[in-house]
Amino acid sequence: MAQLTFVLSALSVLIAVIGFVYTVRLGRQQRWQGELDGPIPKTVEEHAYLRNPLLLAYVLAVLLAIFAIGYLALRYY
Repeated sequence: MAQLTFVLSALSVLIAVIGFVYTVRLGRQQRWQGELDGPIPKTVEEHAYLRNPLLLAYVLAVLLAIFAIGYLALRYY
């Protein structure tokens, strides 16, 4: 089971790194195109954190990884 835990941990880190690299590239591309400071919709202004899909994806990925690692650690150790 230690191998499964290691694989899940490595997969979680890989997903986080890929997401971070994608985010950095997208930010650089938008800055290069001059789209960095566009108008913000009113619903996003009111719920800045809940309407941010990238933030929600990171939070869900971290929570899923913590749950999987914790579950396997408690069950098999």
